[in-house]
Amino acid sequence: MHPGVEGFMYPNEVELQWSILIVLYPYITGLVAGAFILASLERVFKVAAVKPTYRLALLTALAFLLVAPLPLQLHLGHPERSFEMYLTPNRSSAMAMFGFVYLWYLMVVLLLEIWLDYRADIVRMSQTTRGPVRWIYKVLTLGSQDISPEARKIDDTVGWIVTIIGIPSAFLLHGYVGFIFGSVKANAWWSTPLMPVVFLFSAMVSGIAAVMLLYMVVSRFQKQVVDMRCLDTIAKYLFYVFLIDFSLEMLDLIHRIYEADESFRTLDFMVQTRLYMSQVVIQICIGTVVPLALLGWTQVRRLSDGVRRAMYATAGVLTLIGIFAMRWNVVIGGQLFSKSYLGYTTYKLEFATREGLLPAIVLMILPLAILWVLLKLLPLSEKEAA
Repeated sequence: MHPGVEGFMYPNEVELQWSILIVLYPYITGLVAGAFILASLERVFKVAAVKPTYRLALLTALAFLLVAPLPLQLHLGHPERSFEMYLTPNRSSAMAMFGFVYLWYLMVVLLLEIWLDYRADIVRMSQTTRGPVRWIYKVLTLGSQDISPEARKIDDTVGWIVTIIGIPSAFLLHGYVGFIFGSVKANAWWSTPLMPVVFLFSAMVSGIAAVMLLYMVVSRFQKQVVDMRCLDTIAKYLFYVFLIDFSLEMLDLIHRIYEADESFRTLDFMVQTRLYMSQVVIQICIGTVVPLALLGWTQVRRLSDGVRRAMYATAGVLTLIGIFAMRWNVVIGGQLFSKSYLGYTTYKLEFATREGLLPAIVLMILPLAILWVLLKLLPLSEKEAA
């Protein structure tokens, strides 16, 4: 009997094929989609209150999007072959087609919108900056030096169109991740039509919470006053989207309980034993109920600015922990039971291996380092650029 295994397991089910790196993959892409949706509130839906976070949201989405494929690359046995999916497209492979979704969102949508928004600032900084950094701005102008009012009006119009295209692209980016899990019909934990929708709304929740936290942190480091009207508006949208996400997850749970098919006893056993801490305690109680209570309390009570900031920061951190636990429960939890529903295995998280905890920590720190570099190169406001 293999240690950590109970009941009957097929030989290929004893060791999990997807590790913590595959947990990070949907988690990071979710942050990208959520941050872009928050940015679109100001550009498309004219929510002027969130304007201070518009550029920060775009740069956050770019920083995390650049790192998003790295967990998959580390997981592959031959990562150098990954580019072949672009040379030999396979329309029957969900993962292969995701490469084209990723490339479309990165190259056509996100980079183009950031360049159009920053073009005037880049041109001005290429003319005023001294030293080697000036050549970086020279390259980023792409040879376009016209920053007249007419040219800026064209930039705004094209940028608005790109954002319109980017909203369904962001939905497709992370909804596709949920589709990959939901389409694996051999696994009862993943095979639900609500999986793409739940992934999408949880992505919006995590992205909005991440930008809210980053806005407070960046404002503190840059010694700027936090715009409480902006912070209150972001928290309000976070609360509403979080309510929808939680309702969808509860709807899926109620449907499973009512249907009670042959897999229900196994899934119920998993929730009560091996996933009790990660799902019931961390995901639902700490990562969902407590943040919703904090955000809801700020909506119905008049509190001081300091108290609201503290509650928003606490809710944001707990929300990110809860969404990560949700990704963990989907990816890892879906592999802990046998397809025969007669056995259970365990997942041992290594530390310094290729798919261990240390690479996962590095991959979560790397987007923050990229964001720091982007904030050094690209200002968050035109006043800062001047």
